[in-house]
Amino acid sequence: MRTVELTDGAIAGAVGSTVLNVVTYLDMALRGRPASSTPEQVVGRLTDIAHVSLGPAQAAENRRSGLGPLIGYATGVAAGVGFALLARGRRQPIATAGPLLGAGVMVMSNGPMTVLKVTDPRTWRRSDWIADIVPHLLYGLAATATWNRLRPPS
Repeated sequence: MRTVELTDGAIAGAVGSTVLNVVTYLDMALRGRPASSTPEQVVGRLTDIAHVSLGPAQAAENRRSGLGPLIGYATGVAAGVGFALLARGRRQPIATAGPLLGAGVMVMSNGPMTVLKVTDPRTWRRSDWIADIVPHLLYGLAATATWNRLRPPS
């Protein structure tokens, strides 16, 4: 695997993450719903497990607020690199690879949150599932389209 392909995967993952966030923020704006606190809760659980202090209360809260979204971006970029490894430099069909990549990122995001007992998908309402599935699906489609665009023509 060439470095350029891994870099292209990271770029595709970053584009997908940006699309996921834009769609999420649009949903919040349209429905008037609050931001999710789960990313910050994950940071809190991880720092508790690792016995790492984020400082005094206010500073720790602010650090959790910053680190939570960064974990999301790191997950999206890492998924893009993983996608590049699986794609082996070849373009992928957007209609199939996009939804599969989006589902994979959804599992990568929600799996640790479930294990850490930050959330329990068994208790989610239909609107919760839709609010999670749609941005992840669009992540996958955008990341796959970006990956394909970065591939040289065959």
